[in-house]
Amino acid sequence: MTDAKPRVGYVGVGLMGHGAAKNILAAGYPLTILGHRNRHPVDDLVGRGATEAANGTELGAASDVVFFCLPTADNVEAALFGPDGIAAALKPGAIVVDSTTADPAMTRQTGARLAEMGIRMLDAPLGRSPNEAEAGTLSTYVGGDVADLEEVRPILDTYADTIVHTGPLGDGMACKLINNFISIGTSALISEAVATAARLGLDLEKLHEVISAGGANSPMFQIIMEWVLRGDDSRLKGPVRIAAKDLRTYARLAETVGATAFIANACGQTYSLVEARGHAERYMPVMPGLIAELGNFKIRDID
Repeated sequence: MTDAKPRVGYVGVGLMGHGAAKNILAAGYPLTILGHRNRHPVDDLVGRGATEAANGTELGAASDVVFFCLPTADNVEAALFGPDGIAAALKPGAIVVDSTTADPAMTRQTGARLAEMGIRMLDAPLGRSPNEAEAGTLSTYVGGDVADLEEVRPILDTYADTIVHTGPLGDGMACKLINNFISIGTSALISEAVATAARLGLDLEKLHEVISAGGANSPMFQIIMEWVLRGDDSRLKGPVRIAAKDLRTYARLAETVGATAFIANACGQTYSLVEARGHAERYMPVMPGLIAELGNFKIRDID
């Protein structure tokens, strides 16, 4: 790459990707994006100066570094190697940065396939929430070659204030899945407990005081109680469908290496059941209300 800013491609400008892409663009990087059925974030970025590619081939030809922030590893593989795939249009020496929360084994397979084409790969899943994505204060956990990380670090710095090199390719994904198991699993536990408290007829303001004063308090508890007490689910814009997917992926990862996944599977079943009942797009803080609905009562109205 030359001293000029590298040309950046971004695939997946949804809840997390829009904020990251917006901050990359604001820092002066030439940005090309792929369209999506949700036109609002795409149109916003184009209005800020991004170029919308007609297909993956066009995006690949216009990019030195390509970021992905998609729901699954299968989506990434299709975008890279499917019809009008991005990989065939990338020049040798290009870097693919995958911010998808996905199976580390699939990430390593994709990296090996790209390496045969002379293309480098990092996995750099994102921590925190869409609010921090918009603010440019995400965290990211990077697996892959240190030299490749240092090459793209200035781009990562535009949207992340915490960058952790975790080890070889795939280790970023593994760390993110463990992180998400803890945070999403905690949300399931809290949600079930709060739903039980509501069923018992407890004063939920008083419950909030009790938990806030003790060892069970946590940022996740406070985020969830914002919805329980005030109907505000905006502090964590994480859809139920993504949480369910992450728990399933974590459980498979644990079972692959012979570790237990009893708790992960139980939490995953809770999220999957709520998803199957039509709440896939609801945000995680609403989970106490959705669990209450399973018992035919409610904590507060759910729009």
